[in-house]
Amino acid sequence: MARLLHNLLLFTVRLWLKMRVFGYWFLIYSVCALHAFCALLKLLGTVIRRPSKTFQWGIRETPPACLNDTSLGTHCYVRIKESGLRFHYVAAGERGKPLMLFLHGFPEFWFSWRHQLREFKSEFRVVAVDMRGYGESDVPTGAENYRLDSLITDVKDIVEYLGYNRCFLVGHDWGGIIAWLFAIHYPEMVTKLIVLNCPHPTVFSDYTLRNPAQLMKSSSFFFFQLPRFPELMLSINDFKALKGLFTSRSTGIGRKGCTLTAEDIEAYLYVFSQPGALTGPLNYYRNVFSFLPLNELEVKSPVLLLWGERDAFLEPDMAETSRLYIKNHFRLNIISGASHWLQQDQPDIVNTLIWTFLKEGEGRKNYRN
Repeated sequence: MARLLHNLLLFTVRLWLKMRVFGYWFLIYSVCALHAFCALLKLLGTVIRRPSKTFQWGIRETPPACLNDTSLGTHCYVRIKESGLRFHYVAAGERGKPLMLFLHGFPEFWFSWRHQLREFKSEFRVVAVDMRGYGESDVPTGAENYRLDSLITDVKDIVEYLGYNRCFLVGHDWGGIIAWLFAIHYPEMVTKLIVLNCPHPTVFSDYTLRNPAQLMKSSSFFFFQLPRFPELMLSINDFKALKGLFTSRSTGIGRKGCTLTAEDIEAYLYVFSQPGALTGPLNYYRNVFSFLPLNELEVKSPVLLLWGERDAFLEPDMAETSRLYIKNHFRLNIISGASHWLQQDQPDIVNTLIWTFLKEGEGRKNYRN
């Protein structure tokens, strides 16, 4: 009888786990289908209203002058022997000074850190990298090449090939996710961690599944699972949706912030109008549900989390909840009126807060390569 009860209990637990997994994926694909349907309706509406301009876009042949601004730094390349990939980055500041490495989000590239490259090059070797699949870095084919473990290893390889074993790591959006995970997996390589508008990965995954408002705000994660269609939707009408992410009332840079100039926007269009330039970045999303096993969730480095109050993609409660996973000093600054694109929206405030954080505790002068 006891054995029968044991087997029955074991069967019930296994069945519950399978149903939970099934329910999880059913939710993901249901939301994906819903947003694909909405996108199709939007596309049809655009075709009806502006048939001649719907599928009108073109490759920008010449980069705008701002991408070659020497005040931002020098364009460099490094090829990683292990992966065989070549990475493009812009670097400024004296070699040998402490390394400050910047990881951008979507849909951005190294240029999103232009205000920080100018600011911190006086006391750091500042490096803003085009992440795997972006800009002038290599774009490996196949979504499987954009798994989280590969993206984390890229950061480790880049730091080491730059001649360092530690860095001050700064990440925004997707770059923030990679920065969190890198600090968890390689705590000895992160002197201080600075993250902009990205909660701890565990907070994000748990909160999204339990909070309908965040689930809706994360709808792009599900829509981007589709092959090819998201690339089309971001490209039609001369990349109107892509431009809208930075300029629209709901998601764009705040009215109190530094507006993107026409040349800044053209820089983004130049990069993402190149053949296949959207597929690599979207492959990050297509691997987001391939979970990365974590033996340790806590971040041991001091952490600064900067958060734009008007972030249209993230619920603000996740910022404070991230504190639960910080083993060391944690500082959270919520910037009033700022959008998701924080380092471009409020660069002066962001730079001041970063300087304050860098001078706290062990500080930059105690750093050794």
